[in-house]
Amino acid sequence: MNLSDSKTINADPATVYAALLDRDVLASCVPGCKEMTGSATEGFEATVVQKVGPVKATFKGAVELSEMVENESLTLTGAGKGGAAGFAKGGANVRLEADGEQTILHYEVEAKVGGKLAQLGSRIVDGFAKKMADQFFTAFQDAVGATEDGEEEATVDEDAPKKGWFRKLRGA
Repeated sequence: MNLSDSKTINADPATVYAALLDRDVLASCVPGCKEMTGSATEGFEATVVQKVGPVKATFKGAVELSEMVENESLTLTGAGKGGAAGFAKGGANVRLEADGEQTILHYEVEAKVGGKLAQLGSRIVDGFAKKMADQFFTAFQDAVGATEDGEEEATVDEDAPKKGWFRKLRGA
């Protein structure tokens, strides 16, 4: 399954790039993530619980970051095993493009599954993979900056620039 899309994030490329390297941000954005350890330099290990059609599994896997060009692009590659349910592996090429005070995050995702998951049929698996990618990047968009349509927490100062929780933590 291959998928490409983009998200506009109300933050500069340096803030978006820093968030892509932040374990806590990634863990909060991965649907079903129960635990994530590690670092951007050493790689991350995660435990994710997901239900794909009738198959519910706990996946334990690793994610590595490579081809890192600061504030511009990186590649996330991961693989996980879900016991009897099978395995999942894939990656995402992420490219950041400055657009005024915003950043356009472009992503291309490739995913493969095996075992019982592969027996569900490509339509179910592809639909699930697209949903997971969209949920991750939408959650990332919300965590780092306000969404395009302005959905975010209310702030005391309505004239102040709106920030996602990651930008609030960084004091940007």
